[in-house]
Amino acid sequence: MAARTKSSKRRYGKTASRKVEAALRERKSGTLRSGRSGRKVTSRKRAVAIGLSQARKAGAKVPKRRAA
Repeated sequence: MAARTKSSKRRYGKTASRKVEAALRERKSGTLRSGRSGRKVTSRKRAVAIGLSQARKAGAKVPKRRAA
């Protein structure tokens, strides 16, 4: 049986990873705020979600949001 080769296509672009990095750094310093309410973000997962959302708005290469 021939082994399948997976294409080495990047799922996330460089800009996306930079946005997520920046969001995580903001969270760590305690300056990351969420949405309209402006509540302080303490969750790492939430920080990543905010970073990806900002990357999408900036037009970076990011997969579509998963349906909740």
